[in-house]
Amino acid sequence: MAEEKVVFAFDGDRTMEISTGKVAKLANGAAVVRLGDSVVLTTACSGEPREGTDFFPLQVDYREKYAAAGKFPGGYIKREGRPSTKEILTCRMIDRPIRPLFPNGFFNEVQVCGTMLACDGVNEPDVLAMVGASAALMLSDLPFNGPIGAVRVGLVDGKFIINPTREEMEKSKLELIYAGSPDKVIMIEGEAEFVTEAQMRDAMYAANEAIKKQCAAQIELATKAGRTKKQYKLYPVPEALQKRLEAVCADRIEAACTIPGKEDRMVALDALRDDMRNTLRAEFADMSDADFALETAKGFDDFVRTVTRNVILTKQFRPDGRSITEIRPLSAEVDVLPVVHGSALFSRGETQALVITTLGNEKDAQEYDDLCSPTGMGKKRFYLHYNFPNFSVGEVGRIAGPGRREIGHGNLAERSVSKVIPKDFPYVIRCVSEIMSSNGSTSMASVCGATLSLMAAGVPITAPVAGISCGLVTGENGERLLLTDIIGAEDHFGDMDFKVCGTRDGITGFQLDLKLPGIPIDLLCEGMERDRIARLKILDVIEACIPEPRKEISPRAPRMCVVKINPEKIGALIGKGGENIRAICEETGADIDIDDDGTVKIMAADQAHMDAAIERVNASTAEAEIGKIYRGKVVTVRDFGAFVEILPGMDGLLHISEMADYRVNKVTDICKEGDFVSVKVIDIDASGKIRLSRKAALKEMGE
Repeated sequence: MAEEKVVFAFDGDRTMEISTGKVAKLANGAAVVRLGDSVVLTTACSGEPREGTDFFPLQVDYREKYAAAGKFPGGYIKREGRPSTKEILTCRMIDRPIRPLFPNGFFNEVQVCGTMLACDGVNEPDVLAMVGASAALMLSDLPFNGPIGAVRVGLVDGKFIINPTREEMEKSKLELIYAGSPDKVIMIEGEAEFVTEAQMRDAMYAANEAIKKQCAAQIELATKAGRTKKQYKLYPVPEALQKRLEAVCADRIEAACTIPGKEDRMVALDALRDDMRNTLRAEFADMSDADFALETAKGFDDFVRTVTRNVILTKQFRPDGRSITEIRPLSAEVDVLPVVHGSALFSRGETQALVITTLGNEKDAQEYDDLCSPTGMGKKRFYLHYNFPNFSVGEVGRIAGPGRREIGHGNLAERSVSKVIPKDFPYVIRCVSEIMSSNGSTSMASVCGATLSLMAAGVPITAPVAGISCGLVTGENGERLLLTDIIGAEDHFGDMDFKVCGTRDGITGFQLDLKLPGIPIDLLCEGMERDRIARLKILDVIEACIPEPRKEISPRAPRMCVVKINPEKIGALIGKGGENIRAICEETGADIDIDDDGTVKIMAADQAHMDAAIERVNASTAEAEIGKIYRGKVVTVRDFGAFVEILPGMDGLLHISEMADYRVNKVTDICKEGDFVSVKVIDIDASGKIRLSRKAALKEMGE
């Protein structure tokens, strides 16, 4: 197949190119997307249906190769290893908008792989991979109901920029990653510096115009070079079994679906499902035990979904009995743990997040690979980790490191809270959110818990941040109902999970997950307004618990002080081979970090050790002053006098004539090497040479 490409303008003179047919010819679908000199290859391949599953086994992988940026991998093994946090987050951003565009009952394995082939350090490759995933699926024979487009939107000096450069993003108040089809949004994610809901709405409409061009280009390319779509077998529940299942459960299903407590509701539904299976097993004896268990599980879940959605739409009745705009009962508590620097427990209904704050120094900052930056490295001084143990949902399971979901939830909470951390706060901050129990929106509980924990630790955040999620249920006849503060069942059986975080002044973070193939932007804006109203109520609860950050850092936290020195004195502070700085750290127990601009950050266990370290730093970097008396160490003795170290690395000449108010015959009559003497600086010449006087010092001291 010959190479085909489509080139189109999307923002003034800038162009994007989508091509196929040159590489990866054996993939079911392959697309190369280029913006500037950043190039990403995305492929789509398919396999047979995975037996015994009741879900669509879509696997998305995205990798950034060091060679693509003209760099070598760090470390001993010069080869890429496990995916980075950014690669995992990009996988999630690719997965979420394409998953809803496959038909129900399609269980074939599908693998979408994105590979960064070239990175110019100007144009971010992640949105290119998202566009490439849609293009590859459009070119394949898979039943993909696309295309979709994807862009990043920045806000610089009041103007929206589509796919801004890295330099432009550094000035931007908004990072909106938007994926959708023409006039329909499917996924958004990002962060902002207190933008309003109106600004978010305008940003999404700006993105929509670029999306239209991307989708038109993909359709054109698929028409030229796409495979013929195949008729894949779908695997719905057998119609006869579904009808009998619903008939057997009909008189008990609604009551079970509307039990308020999650645990009680699950117990009742499990009992109903088991009774249904016992009733129908003989009637469907031709099915194997495995097939019967699988199909009844799928059918029962579909029936519960249908009933739950109908009850919500027709009666506005929610599983836990709330109104559609009501938030679950809230509680907030700080100082729930001893020893730690800051702690808080935030609860919303059955969802609980215990958040712990730890303060440290520069050595505790999180370094990470950033292949698109000039240095290839980045550093975070605030980071938030999210843990979701099995017991939080009352289940057992494999215990391992954080999965993609945990990394994604932690990233959303981290980005949302980071906007209120002062840039000049000297501590490095780590928050850890331990989910104690989960029934919907634990990431938003983590945001609220982190705010409380930070204020309890004495971190001077500029404003409290809260987060909440809005859901959506739609009907076959176009009915649409928004739900404030969704629980797990409403998330599972509903159509949307739209999380928005912010302060009273504006939005700081957001994320949309959708099970539909898109919704109008205005409908999403209605959900955003619901989230704003709920957010203000949650902030009332947070501020009632702790109205503002504590004035002092937690007494459990190490003390920290920032000292400014003359950059030319950095060498004196460090000393020969680091001898001086090591001695200060060992003798005072302090940790000291020195920046090139002369900023010295000192961290110590308590104030006494801090004061000792500050004194040593000041002494090491002080300038000699004429007329000041110093207690110095004799480092060299000569016939004509002695050289005395009055400050670290700074010697002065104590001439024999200045040693006493009488005639001194031999220098050693007054001092020897290693002795400490009091001397006064009587002169510093143009070249910096220092003249000292012992007799002047003694006279002034009255000795």
